Amino acid sequence: MDTVGVRELKQQTSKILRRVREDGEVIGISYRGKTIARLVPVTPSLPSTEDMAAILANLDQLSDEISAQWPEDVSALDAVNDVRREL
Repeated sequence: MDTVGVRELKQQTSKILRRVREDGEVIGISYRGKTIARLVPVTPSLPSTEDMAAILANLDQLSDEISAQWPEDVSALDAVNDVRREL
């Protein structure tokens, strides 16, 4: 966590808030060397394009692994319906 003093916060408010908003960074606010507050983003930042690509690649790999083990004569709908009947 990066920390900025009250004076720096006054001088660079827009820049510091942009870091919190766009980068999801948590920034401590200090007064006379002691942290007195934190600026935190309200919503979590979205995954980057690279992260999304990795997530989708993992899903594709998982799909391939499931497909390799799935019986050819059973549809996903049939499998779900069978489980629902058991409940």
